[in-house]
Amino acid sequence: MKIYDFTVPELNYFREYCNFTEEERMLFDYRSKNIPLETCAEIMNVSISTVNRISRRVNKKIIKVC
Repeated sequence: MKIYDFTVPELNYFREYCNFTEEERMLFDYRSKNIPLETCAEIMNVSISTVNRISRRVNKKIIKVC
């Protein structure tokens, strides 16, 4: 799922209704700016596998509210 393809109202909707954790919200915001997962991992100071796991949780929550 490409988060950066969503419109601003859709992004705001997901921020409000997906109940993201702090890490999930941070990753969601970075991905909405089209920052690659590898760079997100560096910025968040976590491993690539951790950022992939967080990304899967974010995607599941987005799918649930759609």
